[in-house]
Amino acid sequence: MKILVLIASMLAAMTACGGTDPVTPTPGPEPGPDPVVKEGRPRYVWIDAAANFNTFANNKNNIADELAQLAEIGFTDIIVDVRPTEGCVLYNTKLSNVPRATRLAAWVGSQYKFVERKATWDYLQAFIDLGHDAGLRVNASINTFVAGYGGMYGLASVGPIFSGDIPASWASKVNNAGGIQSSFSDDVQGTVFLNPANDDAQSYVLEIIHELAGYNLDGIILDRCRFDDEGLGSDFSDETKAKFATYLGTAPSKWPVFDAGLRDLPSVLTAEQKSWMSFRAKVIHDFVEKASQTVHAVNPKMRFGCYVGAWYSSYYSSGVNWASPRYNTHAKYPKWANEDYQNYGYADHCDFMMLGCYAAASSVYGSGEWTMQGFCNQGKSLLMGDTVFAGGPDIGNPTGWTDGKQSATIPKTIDACIKSADGYFVFDLCHIRMYNYWDAFKQGFDNYINSL
Repeated sequence: MKILVLIASMLAAMTACGGTDPVTPTPGPEPGPDPVVKEGRPRYVWIDAAANFNTFANNKNNIADELAQLAEIGFTDIIVDVRPTEGCVLYNTKLSNVPRATRLAAWVGSQYKFVERKATWDYLQAFIDLGHDAGLRVNASINTFVAGYGGMYGLASVGPIFSGDIPASWASKVNNAGGIQSSFSDDVQGTVFLNPANDDAQSYVLEIIHELAGYNLDGIILDRCRFDDEGLGSDFSDETKAKFATYLGTAPSKWPVFDAGLRDLPSVLTAEQKSWMSFRAKVIHDFVEKASQTVHAVNPKMRFGCYVGAWYSSYYSSGVNWASPRYNTHAKYPKWANEDYQNYGYADHCDFMMLGCYAAASSVYGSGEWTMQGFCNQGKSLLMGDTVFAGGPDIGNPTGWTDGKQSATIPKTIDACIKSADGYFVFDLCHIRMYNYWDAFKQGFDNYINSL
């Protein structure tokens, strides 16, 4: 989780959006032309919005050159981030209350600053057209339950919740030591999350997903489709309390269900606290089901999926059960999962899934969590064939990756993950460019193809 917080702390942007009601699904276009058929399992690379903005925001030639290079070295798919953490979009939305991002905060060399976008061409459509031209499948990702970004390093706080385009009441309510408090304030730093149990917030995000499904994409992936970074500290709003009471069939005997300021599991959980864990998983499960239905109503052939952290044994803190509903979580993790928990595994609502196997550079092979191979093997057991998945590393942030110099490790990550999963996934393109890992990936993919 610290890795994800680190990544989140480097993202920001400058515009806002609003809106609450989903639109009625209408038939959409087919996905783009089939890419050049390549041997083996799919190989995905994530393209974070802020981290790559200085390269791509105003330059189609840069997009074309790097996508062609990705295809040449053996990638089959890109995942382009089009809704960064502050909550605006990087495509030509027709929704009047969802403006486009015109600048994003990013590290440029040693300076954290806003990168301006002056170009008016459709950022997403450029990736679709140029990606398909290069023979790549093109998938779009959005940061799902986000509302804005509190300024870091002296930059402005931005996003729809700061500008008033969406109500402050949609923000997650956190169980702090001083009591229940909104995660939103004028001086907050970092990502402000929406409350996933808020019906209006859900409708707002579904409207964005519906519009995105109208593009000639090959797939849509939800990122941060979870409760906020406060872990077990959220969400304790009045609307969440009312929904939890409905789930229980009675008012909760203790509210909040955990002691003030608690972020990690207590040594022993009450039956009601275990029910709370299942309830949170149900909230996310039900939203993923709605999102999947929304995408497929627009285009039945478009693939829908989610990115998740592969560390299932502690991912409960995000309120997410990404396993198959046939996987008996209670039998494996009785401390925090009751018998109802497995009913809210959402793998069967996904056409594909990305597993972040974000282990240290020295932990490629192994059988347990926090090795890349172990993460992938566990993922296969958890998903039980309900969906296909790709697993792989973050090559910029975990231990051993931060200074580059891991060209010899890259082929090992491909070998360990692609043979244990249904495909390979890597975060992020900016690190391939930064550390000049192009040849290392080509070697790894060539080794894999030659082994078939």
